[in-house]
Amino acid sequence: MSKKVSAFTNDILGTNDAVAIALLIKSKQISAAEVINAAIERAEKVNPELNAFVVKTYDLAKNQVLKNRDSLLSGVPTVIKDNTQLNGLPSQHGTGAFTAKAEKKTGKYATQFLSTGMVSIGKSTLPEFGLICSTENPAWGITRNPWDTDYTTGGSSSGSAALVAAGVVPIASANDGAGSIRIPASCCGLVGLKPSRGRLLHTDGTNLMPINIVCEGVVTRSVRDTAAYFSEAEKHYKNKNILALGLVETAAKKRLRILFFEEISTGKLGHQDSDTASTQAANIKLLESLGHTVEMQPYPFAIEDNLSDFLNYYGFMYTAVQFAVARNIDKTKLEPFTVGVGKHFKKNIWRFPSSIKNMKKLARDFDGLFNSYDIVVTPTLAHAVPKIGHLSALLSYDEIKKRVTEFAPFTAVQNISGSPAISLPMGVSADGLPIGMQYCAGFGQEKKLLELAFELETAQPWKFLYQQ
Repeated sequence: MSKKVSAFTNDILGTNDAVAIALLIKSKQISAAEVINAAIERAEKVNPELNAFVVKTYDLAKNQVLKNRDSLLSGVPTVIKDNTQLNGLPSQHGTGAFTAKAEKKTGKYATQFLSTGMVSIGKSTLPEFGLICSTENPAWGITRNPWDTDYTTGGSSSGSAALVAAGVVPIASANDGAGSIRIPASCCGLVGLKPSRGRLLHTDGTNLMPINIVCEGVVTRSVRDTAAYFSEAEKHYKNKNILALGLVETAAKKRLRILFFEEISTGKLGHQDSDTASTQAANIKLLESLGHTVEMQPYPFAIEDNLSDFLNYYGFMYTAVQFAVARNIDKTKLEPFTVGVGKHFKKNIWRFPSSIKNMKKLARDFDGLFNSYDIVVTPTLAHAVPKIGHLSALLSYDEIKKRVTEFAPFTAVQNISGSPAISLPMGVSADGLPIGMQYCAGFGQEKKLLELAFELETAQPWKFLYQQ
């Protein structure tokens, strides 16, 4: 029996997206205080079932002064992922292996995020150090999918996606080191854009990595909210080395040359289930009906061959992160996958230079596709949303590695290359869970992705919980 959890109700938020809420505030049809109170009431209604908050900042939100009244998003309620540095609040990073202290300053990216005038009502959940694409540790809490609480939200931006999908807030912060914006967007029926590397300010310290695979962003219910966020964030910081984005508001007239991949690694990593394959086939027909040129070719990359290099790099990142966030980690309380990925790095540290070399070659090969195509499309995930327990943090390292790479083999390459990709909810599984398709573009080409997203949203409007 389906177990949907929806906060949508006939209050002042209604079913509005972030832009609509901000416009109502500007026109004084509703007040910013009323909006925050409504979001808090919604949060209290559904969080006991979703478990999407780490810290609630209701009192801070109620006392928040509108700092940017001219923003397209001024006064809009939001939540911020709990690996984001906010002055006066702890960052627990999804682990019980240490006790976080209050941060002494707000990070560069969090400052950019809040420059949009949005008001945070709390910090949202993630798996331990963001390493697994589901928040499922029974000791520290399981974050559940509002479409059906028997299923995962994906991750690592688990709590943010759950709260946006459920209707608590219309937009929330997310970040992405191997798909952590796009994966939960796909699982929860949301829009999730991973931007080009450097489009937004980086997470503090990630710029020191050999390859900065971590990008910041948001999850939303509408394309225009995502477009508005990037436009407003650009007013705070604009990277002079990336084509300026501005406010994207409509689809483009130009027709695109789009590449899809044929059945990927049948019976191996990346094998699509029937629901996902059907969603891809329907998406091809839709794009062709809109006048785009669609071509097919075999998937050109060896997913299995790249896995070891990426795990080696993830192990390196975890080793760096644990020293950055806490020196007093109790390693006996770490989850099996965290321990395993650290051991993988130590065992293969001698291969680290070649792992970097191989990853950079993969990035060049992937980016080379855009010499011939405007957009490259894959399913966001290889199979439909799994139930809670399938990606449990208590499973062995080897089992989680196997299941995660079968589930999400297509998203990490864009983190390596630094190019943008967006997940859009283009299908529904037999279990009634959303299925996302991932659209990728060349470096700096977010505008092209947003224009296509506007067109697809109009041609095939996606469903929301309040429509079920």
